[in-house]
Amino acid sequence: MAEPIEILNAALRCANANLEQSLVADPQIRERADYIARNLKNRAGVRLLMACLLAKLHRPDVDIRKPYTEIGDTDAFSGRTYDERYITNFINEHNLPCNSTTAFLTPALRNRNITLTKDVNLVGKPPQLYQAVLSLLDDVHNGRLAADTLMAEIVRLLLIDRNERQRRIEALVATLNTTKDAVPLSSEDIVNLIEKHMSLKGTSRLSVLVVAAAYQSAEEFLRERVLTLQAHNAADIQTGALGDVEITLIADDKVITSYEMKNKRVSRADIDRALQKLLLSDRRVNNYIFITTEPVRGRSRLRTISVS
Repeated sequence: MAEPIEILNAALRCANANLEQSLVADPQIRERADYIARNLKNRAGVRLLMACLLAKLHRPDVDIRKPYTEIGDTDAFSGRTYDERYITNFINEHNLPCNSTTAFLTPALRNRNITLTKDVNLVGKPPQLYQAVLSLLDDVHNGRLAADTLMAEIVRLLLIDRNERQRRIEALVATLNTTKDAVPLSSEDIVNLIEKHMSLKGTSRLSVLVVAAAYQSAEEFLRERVLTLQAHNAADIQTGALGDVEITLIADDKVITSYEMKNKRVSRADIDRALQKLLLSDRRVNNYIFITTEPVRGRSRLRTISVS
């Protein structure tokens, strides 16, 4: 039986060879695969599906619906192992639009020990996504679709999504290059433009980018730099990050300032979670700063705690 890396590479070759045409004949199955692979709200579903498919292709005797060894059956397997050991490297190597961390640590999938049948409620959002994943697992389990065909189809859809995104970025960069000689915006215009963007729905990531961009622009003068931003939907507990934006001295990896962005009013629970995160971390920061898009009302009370 082929090794997992060989299986993934074979799926990639098949996907590239059929990039313009779907590999799935059944229209309902094809629609489910497209919905999962190109869902912008939740990227955990596609990693769950790929991990289960990879396990089935690597070990044909397993039940693709049993990605938890805690189930205790001989045909169960560790979906998280396949996800972290093979899927992560594969999506990073080919820059595929997926979560940077395993799907099996998301709330819908962690601490499970059940067979993922079609009637299971994973309590994930959007629910249609998880139902579509369960339906595809059932399709493969009952022989309505071959695992290698579905794997290649998912990779094909991810490649299409990646290529479309890259073309959009290249078009934006080309537009910027044509405006090099244009009169720059005033500070007031820039602030107004950012405010208008931040008032729109779905722009919670913008506050993170604003702070990161400000530090990048002033890096030479501050002698500080921004560490690589983590995925917007990746939990800090998975990435090891102390906040949304982490600042360090140039030529050093030690975080000295951490920013936590909130697209809502900062609550006492938010502060308590930050303190808990700092207490559990072996890293120490000089400043931990909350930035909120909501007005700060009343008198703020500052609390200090020793984390040494």
